[in-house]
Amino acid sequence: MIFNQTIPTKGNLINLKQQFKLAKQGHDLLEKKRNIIMKELVDLIDQAKEIQERILTIFEKAYESLQLANLDLGIENVEEYANGVPEYDNLKIRFRSIMGVEVPEIYREKQQIDIPYEIYRTDAALDQAYISFKTVLELITEASMIENKVYKLAFEVKKTKKEFLLLKTLLFLN
Repeated sequence: MIFNQTIPTKGNLINLKQQFKLAKQGHDLLEKKRNIIMKELVDLIDQAKEIQERILTIFEKAYESLQLANLDLGIENVEEYANGVPEYDNLKIRFRSIMGVEVPEIYREKQQIDIPYEIYRTDAALDQAYISFKTVLELITEASMIENKVYKLAFEVKKTKKEFLLLKTLLFLN
């Protein structure tokens, strides 16, 4: 190990004490940053589990409704109605900073779900399938945003851990 050869003067002692104090503050700050990011990660993982459960439940309901609609209206008619459904464009993304890490968030104005076909020719099963699939689509976009946040925050925790260990080593050497 190579040690920095400094002349033992009062000025150097003062400089080393200041550097030590600054390194200790940096160490404490990195520890707080890591704790905050870890708490956010745990919250996001809980949210992801909840959303996945909701997605599965709504998917089951959607497919049951779609099967009933296929039986009642015929597959060709249901397919024709499906072709008339507009693309999903209700997604706006903004970024939020968590301890210096920019993570995406979905910004969505609450809108009423409008059925894009004539309801007098269809039945409730098709309407229920449409509403369920639309809800699942929104939940899937939310789940993808959460997954993106988790990856970014996990990378930042890894990076912070390296910085934390480096500062700890420097503090130990002094």
